[in-house]
Amino acid sequence: MRIFCGIDWASDHHDIVLVDADGTLVARARITDDVAGLQQLLGLLAEHGDTAETRMPVAIETCRGLLVACLRATGRPIYAINPLAASRYRERHTVARKKSDHFDAMILANILRTDAAAHRTIPMDSELAQAVAVLARAQQDAVWDRTQAGNKLRSHLREYFPGYLTAVQPVLGGLCSSVARVLLAAAPTPAQATRLTRAQLRAVLKRAGRQRGIDAEATRLHAALRSPQMRQLPLVEDAMGRQTITLLRKLDAACTSADELAEAAVETFEGHPDSEIITSFPGIGSLTGARILAEMGDDPSRFADARALKSYAGAAPVTRASGKSTSVKARRIKNQRLAAAGYIWAFASLTASPGARAHYDRRRTHGDRHISALRNLFNRMIGCLRHCLGNRVRYDETIAFPTQPEPGLTTAA
Repeated sequence: MRIFCGIDWASDHHDIVLVDADGTLVARARITDDVAGLQQLLGLLAEHGDTAETRMPVAIETCRGLLVACLRATGRPIYAINPLAASRYRERHTVARKKSDHFDAMILANILRTDAAAHRTIPMDSELAQAVAVLARAQQDAVWDRTQAGNKLRSHLREYFPGYLTAVQPVLGGLCSSVARVLLAAAPTPAQATRLTRAQLRAVLKRAGRQRGIDAEATRLHAALRSPQMRQLPLVEDAMGRQTITLLRKLDAACTSADELAEAAVETFEGHPDSEIITSFPGIGSLTGARILAEMGDDPSRFADARALKSYAGAAPVTRASGKSTSVKARRIKNQRLAAAGYIWAFASLTASPGARAHYDRRRTHGDRHISALRNLFNRMIGCLRHCLGNRVRYDETIAFPTQPEPGLTTAA
């Protein structure tokens, strides 16, 4: 008799439900989120037929956490059910909208009993791929934090020090560059900035790591910081300068975290056997490759075909047909991290691949907007990537784009 397990997880405890093939409750328990709770769960599964040869499937609403990691180590199939999908199943069993931890665990077990084929198990990625995923996602989160901290600081500077933003605008990296941050720490108010000498500005540039064109840049900053601008009252200006220092500390921490995590992600990614194939594609560097591998994983059985991968990445469109009405629209439900990496990949490939550039120009000629053309290019490139990974071959431009592009398209701006 087949038994199905549903787990409603929480921060400090988990509710367990076992049901048979007829939907009858076989066992229930509440375990703690520790080693003792894990042993209790494994013992409960073993009592009802779980063996090394026939592992009992488990449904849970998350794919992360120590409980999931330990259950994955046992080799059993684990289904990470989307909470939105689980809430829809709940309406099949009750119209009163009642909810409890035990009832939610029962719903998850019944999902496996009735519709397991409609859901996918958590991919069995290698340990190295999981490590790449942790670092790549953390680095992307750090980049988002850096952007948020930079926007807060920029908004604050507009209120009392717009001349500084004008002065650092030509600097590569803008407000997040080391030159801009060191300069702002040295002079957080307009009054302090106007007192900086060229010698002091040269020292600031050297402290920020600038090695070339120091004299010319110091002269430019010296003039820019002394240009006329509107000012706050002296005491207000000084108070806002103190606030700037606190916002600058947050930006410094975000920039440092993003840089350190980028180095760690690249180092780990380059040790993966798929890295050479992924980076052989035009437009993919080590960091972008790490983000792509993190979301795709290295489980060869995860995606049934290329279309499944394209849908997961948001590259394949969605067709809605009803009666005589048919519409094709961009996919909204997707892996947002993989879609973001795909945009970077497709955009960078325009200058690295003549075939990609010709494909993009052809889509633009047919009426696609910039985003739509890039998404269509990403759709084609990620299909090529799946083929190359499956056959363990590197990217070949002549195979990916067999039709030779017209001369005018390869050089289009």
